[in-house]
Amino acid sequence: MPSLKDLKNRIASVKNTRKITKAMQMVAAAKLRRAQDAAEAARPYAERMNAVMAGLAASVGGSDGAPRLLAGTGSDQIQLLVVLTSERGLCGGFNSTIVRLARARAQALLAAGKTVKILTVGKKGRDQLKRDLGAYFVGHVDLSEVKRMGYDTAQAIARDVLGRFEAGEFDVATLFYNRFQSVISQIPTAHQVIPAQFDTDGAQASALYDYEPSEEAILADLLPRGVATQIFAALLENGASEQGARMSAMDNATRNAGDMINKLTIQYNRSRQAAITKELIEIISGAEAL
Repeated sequence: MPSLKDLKNRIASVKNTRKITKAMQMVAAAKLRRAQDAAEAARPYAERMNAVMAGLAASVGGSDGAPRLLAGTGSDQIQLLVVLTSERGLCGGFNSTIVRLARARAQALLAAGKTVKILTVGKKGRDQLKRDLGAYFVGHVDLSEVKRMGYDTAQAIARDVLGRFEAGEFDVATLFYNRFQSVISQIPTAHQVIPAQFDTDGAQASALYDYEPSEEAILADLLPRGVATQIFAALLENGASEQGARMSAMDNATRNAGDMINKLTIQYNRSRQAAITKELIEIISGAEAL
């Protein structure tokens, strides 16, 4: 049975923890608005660029002049998994859901006899994956010094990925991230970026245009930008998802701390009342003995 002093100290400790989680919740709420606006603003651009390249890709078809980023290497033996997670924790299951999806894909590919390579972006994903898939790591991107996500960051990651592709280090590259839906809902997403895959909705529009220079030349210039754009959109989606998950997690932690304080307060009052009652009984018993 804990003493009154122990209970009092524990109540004070939980109250201090509640102050911290409440402050973190408010900070996450402030950051969420900016991150959500950035993610939603990037979606129309990414979708429109996807539609333009889809039309060009439909025109090129399976021609011999198709860029390698579109046609691929003709094989899917070597798979590069680009896992985008956060640098910091205390955001609920945000990182775990991405890692779980990437781990399942890696294990399925390995079971199928494929060669798997993993490029991690963010410390938390690397820490979780290195336990059982550390042997497949080929690189890591540290974002701990990045205060605000910009296109330059996505370009640097894209140059790394494209450089590895040009060097023949892999055949297929897939991004793993969380797509923001709401504060309490983030969708784990796996999106193939190399070779490029497009929706067929905009394919028919290509018949209305004549391109100068050729479709192949335009695609050769647009596809590397498209990879950077998709990575940038994924980073923004991750940023909004992270803040939403952290806000939700800190709100739950604050509520749990409040519940714990109430329980500890009841226990403290009962113990205090029992101690007072015991002292009164001893005083009365001593007085009667006299």
